[in-house]
Amino acid sequence: MAPPPPIAALDRLMARYQQADPEAPAALIGALSPALLRFFRTQDLMSREQADDLLQETWLRIHRVRHTYRPGQPVLPWVYAIARRARVDGYRRTRRIRAHEIATEVLPEPRPRFETRNCLPAFETLVAVLPKAQREVVTMLKAGGLSLEEVARATSCTVGAVKQKARRAYERMRTMLQEEKHELP
Repeated sequence: MAPPPPIAALDRLMARYQQADPEAPAALIGALSPALLRFFRTQDLMSREQADDLLQETWLRIHRVRHTYRPGQPVLPWVYAIARRARVDGYRRTRRIRAHEIATEVLPEPRPRFETRNCLPAFETLVAVLPKAQREVVTMLKAGGLSLEEVARATSCTVGAVKQKARRAYERMRTMLQEEKHELP
């Protein structure tokens, strides 16, 4: 492993990076990355993959804020301040993710969206007996989740007409269910 370049050389590399020298970023990354990796690995005893991710995040941040570096100032404190913030933000992100994860060996079976007390006919079967206008309104309201106002706009009707069609459709479906000796929940 080659010894790190002198601090003055790092400062000059950063100044060249700011001036869009195409060779400066690679030289700076090559010179500082081993030390930054050690910084990440020893601070929180993290895995190599986590440290690599933080290193990449640090270099992305440095690239975004390179204009804030003041030439003539030491570059190492500036770089390590950015690396430290990346490490803290990474720690917080990991904690947020872990707080919302649920460890389980087997995924639970999904519950039915609603429990039926009786074997009711399917929605399609219920609305099939309705006239087209009523079927359209009930489908938009119940299956589509639209509001009365939205259904009125979609069907070019008034809200009152939509309410009337829905009421008549519900009465007709209720009658059909009662005739088949199904109880409404």
